[in-house]
Amino acid sequence: MPFETKALHPATLAMGVVRLALPVPLFREFDYRIPAGCRKPLRGDRIKTTFAGRTLTGICTDAEPVDPWPDAKPFLELIDDAPVVGPDLMDLARWLSEYYHHPLGEVFAACMPGISQKDPRPKLKRVWSVVERPDAAAILRRSPRQRALYNHLLRHAWSTEELLSESGFSAALIRSLHERGFAISAAEAVSDRSPSAGPNDTAIALPLSEEQQLALERINAARETFAPFLLQGITGSGKTEVYLQAMAQFVANDGQALLLVPEIGLTPQTIARVRARFPDATILHSALGDQERALAWESCRSGTSRVLVGTRSSVFAQFHSLRLIIVDEEHDSSYKQQDGLRYSARDVAVKRAMTLAIPVVLGSATPSFESLQNARRGRYQPLYLRSRPGGATLPPLQILDIRGVVLEDGLAPDMIRRMRQHLEDGSQVLTYVNRRGFSPVLLCTTCNWIAECLHCDSRMTTHRTPAGLICHHCGARAPMPAKCPNGHPTLLPLGTGTQRTEEALERLFTGFPVIRVDRDSTRTQSHLDEHLRRIASGAPMLLVGTQMLAKGHHFPAVTLVVIINADSGFLSPDFRAPERTAQTIIQVAGRAGRAERPGEVWIQSLQPDNTALRSLAENGYETFATEELDRRIAAGLPPASAMAILRADAFDRVQATGFLESLKSRIDSSIQVSGPAPAPIQRIANRHRQQLLLLASNRTLLQRVCSQLRLIEAPRSLRWSIDVDPYDGT
Repeated sequence: MPFETKALHPATLAMGVVRLALPVPLFREFDYRIPAGCRKPLRGDRIKTTFAGRTLTGICTDAEPVDPWPDAKPFLELIDDAPVVGPDLMDLARWLSEYYHHPLGEVFAACMPGISQKDPRPKLKRVWSVVERPDAAAILRRSPRQRALYNHLLRHAWSTEELLSESGFSAALIRSLHERGFAISAAEAVSDRSPSAGPNDTAIALPLSEEQQLALERINAARETFAPFLLQGITGSGKTEVYLQAMAQFVANDGQALLLVPEIGLTPQTIARVRARFPDATILHSALGDQERALAWESCRSGTSRVLVGTRSSVFAQFHSLRLIIVDEEHDSSYKQQDGLRYSARDVAVKRAMTLAIPVVLGSATPSFESLQNARRGRYQPLYLRSRPGGATLPPLQILDIRGVVLEDGLAPDMIRRMRQHLEDGSQVLTYVNRRGFSPVLLCTTCNWIAECLHCDSRMTTHRTPAGLICHHCGARAPMPAKCPNGHPTLLPLGTGTQRTEEALERLFTGFPVIRVDRDSTRTQSHLDEHLRRIASGAPMLLVGTQMLAKGHHFPAVTLVVIINADSGFLSPDFRAPERTAQTIIQVAGRAGRAERPGEVWIQSLQPDNTALRSLAENGYETFATEELDRRIAAGLPPASAMAILRADAFDRVQATGFLESLKSRIDSSIQVSGPAPAPIQRIANRHRQQLLLLASNRTLLQRVCSQLRLIEAPRSLRWSIDVDPYDGT
């Protein structure tokens, strides 16, 4: 609705020009005239206007530009009564635009949920959660439908009425539960929160080990000071408890804390512990709808929520009084945005802490080499947790030589016998497979035909449930063929995926349940919750999955971890592959032996004498990382140097290559340039992908070159981007 002049005091009416950042792919801002009768906008206001025939919402970046455009046209509408972008977020957005070479208007669009909504604080009466009460079971004993709804909301907090309806719960049933005091709407939950309320006294803090106490004291001593800490703690060493007790200290006296996690759906135990300690904690992630995201945004901005737990984009949330930032599993690749604004949430968290002069804690059992190098150079303060509380021991890594061994669907006979022994002893066994699907290759043994994607330079993955071929890059699907194109029925699936391993385990260990956890089996949060509930029962069973099983889970009944196909990562031409492979192995291995029962970890290997694998198994991640980091620095690779990748894709390969050649000709000789060369996957969705790799001895030099290149316009049929500090070459 347009701004109404009758609601304004005459002193607020003014004529002038303001400067806006609009969500368009242009590295500039735009001037607009303040329409008659409108109050003078402030820096950080949202403003609706027209641009190139479209209606867009922009952010006011300058309320009084010194060089206004004389022929500026009036904007349409001033949306808010007060600015929605505070000074620190405004400065952060400018830094993001400059560092990652992304237009400022599009940076704001990436940072702010629902930026174009009329009201950033919509009514959310249709979003419900549960009021946990110890008397619930007794009171609802004679109301089975209400009891079922109550239990459902316990597992699926903040469900919309639409989702509840799909699960069989009517609006009338929700109202009945609400009237009895067992359900609460999101709007009520926000209004009932008190920023001055202390941590939940019923969730008593756990006693700390000497290492944990020292880490906590160091963090607490850094109040109101930019102090980056690298908390390196082995899996199961109690990093989360350090986080919780540190947050309790910093949120006192109206403070706020931000806890970044790699993936909300994969850290339910961490979320539960945070909610137990801080009942007013807000959860923010990309799976939420615009309303839920806007509610979370507003609760942080207003200060009604003291703790925000969120994924990558939560680093942009507007806070009332942020005092502490924690990045859990700081090494995780999901912190790096792979398209659009290609930022690293870990690095942005450090930058934001620097701007606000507050501490930031980066925690991991397997820190990234960038963070280890920063600790080496004194930029980060290292903190160590090298033991598990309660006397639990970290299981050693053992390598099983499978050269010349006949495998049964990827499993060695010795490993099968060991798995059976653990199951019969009443324990759980976890098998890690780094591929989804049944098999990565479908081959005709008569003519050597291989099922390939028609749109990508990649092979189709064979799936059994549901049966068919799927490209994991563009999503193309095809029915399972009975014959190859040459008419031969001799089709053979090669290689091992999670589905194939699942089938093998069900066949080999009849009587024991098998639970598969990957993107195919856990398409919804409810599916994952159900899997985790069954695992938490502690009954003997087999778990099989991808990295989803390695992130943040506490499985006290798991005593054996089996890792298959671990060799490929150490042999990849990608210089980061050994680091990523070692991190995955350690994280998966950390699921074993977390309680009183000792654990075993076995790695099946076709190259048992590989230097990197041997170093990891015999000396642990810390020694492996030191040796590998030294090799990388000697080769002049990141983090010893600054890197960027220029990517171009088009339907015409020659066009993409030619464009990058034109960019290369503009780069001075002080920058090391490789390419143009095909991307690791050269064609995806029929678009040919080429890239230039830039290496510079210092970051300032690299940034200067990228700043010059970003202004070059490309043909409309071609897309190109600059990726600073790339995580991989895909």
